[in-house]
Amino acid sequence: MTTSLERLEQCLVRIHGDSERARRIFTHLYEDSAREEAQAADARARHGRSLGPLDGRIVSVKDLLDVAGTVTTAGSRLLAQAPAARQDAAVVARLRAAGCVVIGKTNMTEFAFSGIGINPHFGTPGNARDATRIPGGSSSGAGVAVALGLCEIAVGSDTGGSVRIPAALNGVTGFKPSVQRVPREGAFPLSFSLDSIGPLAASVADCAMADAVMAGLSPDQAELPERRVRGLRIAVPRGLLFSEADAQVLQAFEQALEVLRRQGAQIDDVAWDEWLSAPFQIQRKGTLIAAEAAAIHQPYLPDRAAEYDPLVLARIERGMALDAASYIRILQQRVQLQRAFDRRMTGYDLVMLPTVVFTAPSIASLADEEAFMKANALALRNTSVFNFHDLPALSLPAPRDAQELPVGLMFAGARLADRAVLALGLAIERALHAA
Repeated sequence: MTTSLERLEQCLVRIHGDSERARRIFTHLYEDSAREEAQAADARARHGRSLGPLDGRIVSVKDLLDVAGTVTTAGSRLLAQAPAARQDAAVVARLRAAGCVVIGKTNMTEFAFSGIGINPHFGTPGNARDATRIPGGSSSGAGVAVALGLCEIAVGSDTGGSVRIPAALNGVTGFKPSVQRVPREGAFPLSFSLDSIGPLAASVADCAMADAVMAGLSPDQAELPERRVRGLRIAVPRGLLFSEADAQVLQAFEQALEVLRRQGAQIDDVAWDEWLSAPFQIQRKGTLIAAEAAAIHQPYLPDRAAEYDPLVLARIERGMALDAASYIRILQQRVQLQRAFDRRMTGYDLVMLPTVVFTAPSIASLADEEAFMKANALALRNTSVFNFHDLPALSLPAPRDAQELPVGLMFAGARLADRAVLALGLAIERALHAA
C-alpha cells in the first residue's frame, strides 16, 4: 500500500503536468505544508497511532472555506485584497484533526451562485472528461480535481446543488447533508437558510468518512449499517423533474433502475409533482437564495458592482426586489411543505431521479446570457428541490463507457437520515458496479 506522501506526490505530479489547467482548478496550493502533513501521517502509521480512517488522505477545500493564512476569495476578485483568514473554518479544522492532508483550495463559481461553473475571474475549470465543456458548479474545481485524481476527497458547499451537479457532470460521487449537521463557521455564505457543506469523492465510502468527520460523529455514530438493495423501497417521481431530459440521461437512468429492480428493489413510479413543484411556485416573486444573497452582499453593492461577474450580479440584484412580507411567507410555507413532503416519503427509503437532466454542454454554447440562464435554471432544478426540503441527497455516477459523458443518479432520503442515505448509497454503488 502506498504511503500518504507517495499519494500526495502523485497528485502533485498530475497537477504540475498540466499547470495551466491546474491554475483554473486550484486557487491555492499548499505543497510544503501538505508534505509536512503527509509525512506526519506516515509517521503515525509506522507507529500504529492512526487518527482515524481519513488519516493521511489527500483533501482539497472549496475557496469559500477559510484556511488560516490565506485570503478566502469565494471565487471573486472582489475579495482578493481582503485580510487573510486568521483560523481554519470549522470543517477544515476537523479534517486536519482527523489527519487529512490539505493539498489546496479549489476554484468555484463566484460567490457560489451558479450551477454551471464558469468563472471569469480565475478561469473556468473545464470538465474532467472534456475541458471544452462545463464542469458544473458551484464547486467546479472540486468535482474536476477528484475526477482527475488531483486529490482524493474534495470539500464543497451545496445550496441548490453545488456539490451534486459537479459530481454528476464529472462522473464522481457527491453528498449534500442536512443543513444543521455540519458547522458552517468560516464559510463565506450564499444563503443562511440553505447552505450545506458536503464531500465529493470517487466512492460513497470516502464521502461517508468525510461526512462523519465534518459532522463531528463519534466512531460508533460513523459506522454505517450494512444494507442491501433487496427490499429497498424506491420512489421515482415521474413528471416535472424528468422533463427536458436528454435521451442519454434517461437511458442511463432506466438502465440503472433495471439493475436495482433485478437486485430486488421495490420501485414505484409516483405522481408527486404537487410537492416537487411547490418550491418553484411559492418562490415565483423571488427566491430565498437571492434574497439572502442580497443581504449578504449589501456592504459591496452598488458601489462595487462592476467587480462582479455580471451573470452572478444579476441574480443577486433580483433578491433585492423581494419584500420582507414575501420573504417571511416563503419561510413559513417552506415549513408546511416540508411536513407535507415528509408524509409523502413515508413508506419509501429513497427517492431516485437524474441529478442533472443533461450531460455537460460546451462552455462556448453558454456564452450568450439567455442560453446561460436557461441552462443554469435547468441544471439546478432537480437538485434545488431537495435543498428546499432540506433532505439528505447523494449523487452517484451511472455506469457509462469511458468515452461517454457522465450522468448522475440522485438518491434523496428522509429528513435527517443522512447516514442511512449513505449506507443505502453504498449498497446501490456495489450493485451498479457488479452489473
